[in-house]
Amino acid sequence: MPTQPEKAPESASAVPPTFAQLGVAAEIVDALADHGVRRVFSIQELTLPLALDGRDLIGQARTGMGKTFAFGVAVLDRVFDSADIAELDGTPRALVVTPTRELAVQVGEDLALAAKNTPLRLATIYGGRPYDEQIEALNNGIDVVVGTPGRLLDLYERGDLQLNQVAILVLDEADEMLDLGFLPDIQKLWGALPQPLQTMLFSATMPGPILTLARSMMNTPIHIRAESPDESSLHETTNQVVFQSHRMDKPEVTAKILQARNRGRTIIFTRTKRTAAEVAEDLAARGFKVGSVHGDLGQVARERSLNAFREATVEILVATDVAARGIDVEDVTHVINYQTPDDPMTYVHRIGRTGRAGRSGTAVTLVGFDEAAKWKLISDELGLDQPEPPSWFSTSPELYEALDIPEDAESTVGPAREVHASRGGGSPRRTPRGKGGNGRKRNRR
Repeated sequence: MPTQPEKAPESASAVPPTFAQLGVAAEIVDALADHGVRRVFSIQELTLPLALDGRDLIGQARTGMGKTFAFGVAVLDRVFDSADIAELDGTPRALVVTPTRELAVQVGEDLALAAKNTPLRLATIYGGRPYDEQIEALNNGIDVVVGTPGRLLDLYERGDLQLNQVAILVLDEADEMLDLGFLPDIQKLWGALPQPLQTMLFSATMPGPILTLARSMMNTPIHIRAESPDESSLHETTNQVVFQSHRMDKPEVTAKILQARNRGRTIIFTRTKRTAAEVAEDLAARGFKVGSVHGDLGQVARERSLNAFREATVEILVATDVAARGIDVEDVTHVINYQTPDDPMTYVHRIGRTGRAGRSGTAVTLVGFDEAAKWKLISDELGLDQPEPPSWFSTSPELYEALDIPEDAESTVGPAREVHASRGGGSPRRTPRGKGGNGRKRNRR
């Protein structure tokens, strides 16, 4: 079934509307306002009226432009009180599917924040956690489920996850699900859901297989883009600094970059788990407070690092690409590509962690001498006009000038520490649930 591309009109008001003006329930509006969220982003302004009306839609916007609340607010509002959704009885009414554990946790926390003034019960379900606690939550009654494809499908096939009352399906970061090979699991989950069904698909990019799936499974979806199709996929507020760096000098270069003036929360991306561990250990030995997120860490340790980063207990996080979609922190000032990404879209997703929501940011890419060809392909594909970046070293004046690094920056900043994930610390947070009951009385403004 064909989609209908739409985008914001050229004459759109300079002041975006509030969630209340779009007809969102007052309970949800007040919860968002308590956290300083009042006016909508472009993707939210365009999609919320349709989503609240029960329409199928495809929402496309760059990373960091507000996709989570675009679908999350609509899901909560409709499950909270919609005439075409069955009365709550403890079985899920909405299913939100994400590609990674980290993103599932982030989405679950965002939805819990928005739902705190409602009686809605939420659960976040993903692999790497005990089955018992997730089954217990489902047995106690859940209205909205957020989870990853593998664990959701597993619990459904075991009979622990009931899908026969689901009225809303959301696929978040659909392009990443395709990249990670989750398409068969998504098709199985989708096929298990009753019809008719409202489906919302959100993503930064829309590769062919995703659009094909949408046309075959969705009910005349409206395709909404938050920017023009020919608009750059990169944030204009992000300053991109790219230079060739010798592999042996990258640790020293990174230490200097981390001492740049006005540097706040920083994400360092690597291609491999081994490099992520090595970089984190090297920085900790130099006295930096650093956490890490990669596949060789247990889920509890990964959540501990992510929570510490979100709460600013540590301001430096070393991560592999798979973890990138779970890092949804708006005030990241710097991204460092310690290793050149494998392809242009990975580059876009990495540096999309900074320069978000109109804030300025800096993205630094260290191109190894053996990575020059890979970088040229990225530069050409994205039109960056930097096919042959300059060669800088940790002592190069150009490095200090480009990134505003003090001249007295040293190789170390203090006594050696441990990488945050290797220590104890707080337990990972769980998505809170409401007190139960329907309580579907609402107050619209």
